[in-house]
Amino acid sequence: MSKILSNTLRAAVAGALAAGLAVASTSAAQAQQRTVTGERYVPTIWIDPDGCEHWVMDDGAEGYMTPHTNRQGIPVCHPVNVCGVMNSDQLFATDSYRISASGRNALKDFFNKSSARAYIIAGHTDSRASDAYNMRLSYNRANAVAKVASSAGANIIDVRGYGERMPKVPNTSAANMQKNRRVEIICVK
Repeated sequence: MSKILSNTLRAAVAGALAAGLAVASTSAAQAQQRTVTGERYVPTIWIDPDGCEHWVMDDGAEGYMTPHTNRQGIPVCHPVNVCGVMNSDQLFATDSYRISASGRNALKDFFNKSSARAYIIAGHTDSRASDAYNMRLSYNRANAVAKVASSAGANIIDVRGYGERMPKVPNTSAANMQKNRRVEIICVK
């Protein structure tokens, strides 16, 4: 009787093993057939407002940035300067980031005459609205200027919105607030 039980048990174990292997091979086949699509990221160079280059990489899980140096270990930097400051009141209506026709023409003329290799566009506001609102408005205004620049053939390497965080003068009067509402064009030579 124990011999029959032993053979039955052996057959049951063999059947379970066979079924387990079949499931495992099916799972392995499904895993091989599964395709994961993702975005291909290409490392690039980012230039600070001071003109220094950084290698930038973002693999989707973690990003990093490291200074770009020459063979002697010296940072690679380009001469930069604020080559244009456009008063926002001349380009945009209040609470708007749509550029007027005359503003577009003035910007296109500026970019066509400039000899810079690339540009960084930075938007600024006064302090009348909330920080979040001003950040969004200044970024949208800088983007609007960057679109006009791109349409004129300019190489835009970065667009930034600083809101009210980098005033030229204290926001203590209407005249000072007007000076703070600006879009700066930083030229990279």
